[in-house]
Amino acid sequence: MILIPYFCPMTKEEKIKAFDPNGAALTDSNIYGLPFSPAEADVVLVPVPWEVTVSYGSGASGGPEHIMEASFQVDLFHPEFPNLWKKGIAMIDVPQDLANLSDIMKEKAQEIIAMYEDGVDVETDPEAQKMQSEINAACETMNQWVEATCTYWMEQGKKVGLVGGDHSTPLGYFRAQAKRHASFGILHIDAHMDFRIAFEGFTYSHASIMYNALQLLQVSRIVQVGIRDFCEQENDVATGQGGRVFVHTNTAMRRSQFEGATWKDICDQIVEQLPDKVHISFDIDGLDPTLCPNTGTPVPGGLWFDEATYLMHKLKESGKEIIGFDLVEVSPGEDDWNGNVGARMLFYMCGTIIG
Repeated sequence: MILIPYFCPMTKEEKIKAFDPNGAALTDSNIYGLPFSPAEADVVLVPVPWEVTVSYGSGASGGPEHIMEASFQVDLFHPEFPNLWKKGIAMIDVPQDLANLSDIMKEKAQEIIAMYEDGVDVETDPEAQKMQSEINAACETMNQWVEATCTYWMEQGKKVGLVGGDHSTPLGYFRAQAKRHASFGILHIDAHMDFRIAFEGFTYSHASIMYNALQLLQVSRIVQVGIRDFCEQENDVATGQGGRVFVHTNTAMRRSQFEGATWKDICDQIVEQLPDKVHISFDIDGLDPTLCPNTGTPVPGGLWFDEATYLMHKLKESGKEIIGFDLVEVSPGEDDWNGNVGARMLFYMCGTIIG
């Protein structure tokens, strides 16, 4: 009789003991070269390869894979979160069905955007209206997948981070948060307000994400940081919320600094405006575009890397509960720079939520 040895998989504790955090990352490992499965990791990252309604630059749908590839170059020791890697970070598989659907719907959306640019009355064009309906339905399919997936992992006791994709992608996550929390706020770091109402006829446009978030009654406050590009409609939405929205434009923050305010002073004010439970929604174009040149809609100005991490540090230090986060609009370029910055910001955000 031939005895076949029984293979017993390593436990998380055994993996920690066997893992060399100082060594080179293995290509078949999970994000950051870590050996943990999503079931073992404290932080589960949900990739959403979606960019249907982008109206300028493209590439955000490739963000999750771009960040994954760049993550292998990130050293695992962070002075602020020295044991972060032991707690475990893992990204689930990129949903290829969503990526394929995004590609199909993006082509249709580009047709509609071109019609708007050519002066066509899209609202009275039957074919355009049909395509818009198809696109809105596809975007809702994406929203439902995100909500179900984030809900599943939260129910497993995980902290969840969403990795986009364009900025339309976290709406399903906001919905999942709204079912778990009676009230929470959103710290929104971005170059744009994203308060456009169904921009270009797309209910779930990337430019409408914060307007759509406002439709959730559980979102008690949105505090926006780094804003430097918005239209009159967005300004009207922001100022018409009766104190539900606070906007820190890049210009106002810099002027305060020029006149003697420290970044700590500004961050303390931002954190004070947030409620006890906070979701961080981080569009990479909230950073200075030298750090994210390939993002879809870059705007001059913005936060430096250390300013952004210091703000999140102050939020964590305040004792307020960070219930989740998303990082969106990281787009591949000709080199790894955008993914490199995105992977390092994502690592810090993981530390902020569990470190």
